[in-house]
Amino acid sequence: LAQPVTPDLLVSPISQDGDLGSECPEDRGNWTGRLDFLLSCIGYCVGLGNVWRFPYRAYTNGGGAFLVPYFIMLAICGIPIFFMELSLGQFSSLGPLAVWKISPLFKGVGMGTILIVSLVAIYYNMIIAYVLFYLFASLTSDLPWQHCGNWWNTDLCLDHHVIKAGNATFPVNITNTVSPSEEYWSRYVLHIQGSSGIGDPGRIRWNLCLCLLLSWTIVYLCILKGVKSSGKVVYFTATFPYLILLMLLIRGVTLEGAWKGIRFYLTPQFDHLLSSKVWIEAALQIFYSLGVGFGGLLTFASYNTFHQNIYRDTFIVTLGNAITSILAGFAIFSVLGYMSQELGVPVNQVAKAGPGLAFVVYPQAMTMLPLSPFWSFLFFFMLLTLGLDSQFAFMETIVTAVTDEFPYYLRPKKASFSAVICIALFLMGLILTTEGGMYWLVLLDDYSAGFGLMVVVITTCLVVTRVYGMKRFCRDIHMMLGFKPGPYFRACWMVLSPLTMMALLVYNIVKYQPSEYGSYRFPTWAEVLGILMGVLSCLMIPTGMVVAVLQEEGTLWERVQQASRPAMDWGPSLEENRTGVYVTSLAGSQSPKPLMVHMRKYGGITSYENTAIEVDREMEEEDEEESMM
Repeated sequence: LAQPVTPDLLVSPISQDGDLGSECPEDRGNWTGRLDFLLSCIGYCVGLGNVWRFPYRAYTNGGGAFLVPYFIMLAICGIPIFFMELSLGQFSSLGPLAVWKISPLFKGVGMGTILIVSLVAIYYNMIIAYVLFYLFASLTSDLPWQHCGNWWNTDLCLDHHVIKAGNATFPVNITNTVSPSEEYWSRYVLHIQGSSGIGDPGRIRWNLCLCLLLSWTIVYLCILKGVKSSGKVVYFTATFPYLILLMLLIRGVTLEGAWKGIRFYLTPQFDHLLSSKVWIEAALQIFYSLGVGFGGLLTFASYNTFHQNIYRDTFIVTLGNAITSILAGFAIFSVLGYMSQELGVPVNQVAKAGPGLAFVVYPQAMTMLPLSPFWSFLFFFMLLTLGLDSQFAFMETIVTAVTDEFPYYLRPKKASFSAVICIALFLMGLILTTEGGMYWLVLLDDYSAGFGLMVVVITTCLVVTRVYGMKRFCRDIHMMLGFKPGPYFRACWMVLSPLTMMALLVYNIVKYQPSEYGSYRFPTWAEVLGILMGVLSCLMIPTGMVVAVLQEEGTLWERVQQASRPAMDWGPSLEENRTGVYVTSLAGSQSPKPLMVHMRKYGGITSYENTAIEVDREMEEEDEEESMM
């Protein structure tokens, strides 16, 4: 008897040559190791904010009591939106622009995301350049910000050794004095005295310019081959900071006066919980720390295999990020406690947030330790590794978004395209290397990812749950993971997360305060420019709607309806993962039943094929119910 021949229709291109291949589209690239994705997400989320924002926010908002709203907001707002972004990316294997095939009417959301990420990438790499500057400055036997008497110091400079010696005999008045580290930062590194304000940038600081060039070069070399190269770099950049943080923590808690700082950091003040400000601050910390809305999570998940367990990864990354923030607080405040005892001043007089902590207070504390250059180098190396993997994510998001839009032209030239993006952002960031560059950095920091980012996240949440449909989205997750999200996720996606984000948006608008840097107040035109940065990302949404509607046919309402429906090729990128409504929608699909491809390829039905059969059966039952109605 002749052997039965399987029709070509039922054979996938991969199975014809006998190679089992990969579940990911090879031309797009994918993670090459099992931990690449998880470590990339950890590196992306655990960034500079964990070290220089969380500890300060905690102590100003009730100390240990702040952890209550922090973890509640993590559960309501952080974890569900994090999981939603990962699910969208993994299901579609598309970047933050192309993923809006889910509802082309809202493609402007993706455009807004790319604009926000581009602005953030410009100034974030400048912060990495400052870190590199201090890293090189630490390669000496005597730290340059340890003493007064340098050409950049003024008569107001007061050495901490003088303060300590003075306090032993008679109290020293330090109210009108400046520390050597503060003058090193403002007068030497920034040379801010050469600028009168944001409208007078002054000359380029060439040492900062070279550090910025170096930081962009490092970033480019690490993303040169996309996730195949950055996925290997994060094995170091995502794990090594924990080793340094542990060393700084052990050194910190063994210092005299350390517990004074830790007590100041964690003493619970439960009366603060009655203030709405504390809850808003907790939600803001979660929102920015996890990096939701920037497209990085969606981009990373798009390089996963279709059945990667992102449910488990969501909890590992989000809870790991929270624990890291708390540990960083111990490492920072133990040293600040020692510093306050050395100077004989209360802890709240030395505690700062943001660049003030990283480039003024902590470097000053390092000068009080034995082997100060060693500890200074470790601290700034930790900041470098923390910053780099977040920057990798920003760049990968931009590159992936654009190459997914023009795959035939740009994917073969991805390395060259990445170089063009890096050079363009470096040139745009040159104004940050001027004497007045810090004013521009503060403006970008305050406005580039403010209310615009919140509008993007709120819109994404509402489109997925209301326009695309909660039932359909849960069915997609069922196809990927083998189970549907529980009532907790559905309740958060439908009600709790959007309401929390809207409350954040309203709070930000109502409590709006003009930008300032120290005693410098920004002029009106700078404020307007900053607001326009935020508004522009929001305007991308209606602009995208207009374009989508114009591309359809019929009456206005018919066009809106057509543009809001998923595109014909929306769904899993590989045909063997497409079941039910997704079977015949893949352009050039060879197989009417991807399940047959699976059976031929793997020799039987796996748990995921069982899931596919269940999903198909559910959809058939729903179609019958709708036709009867």
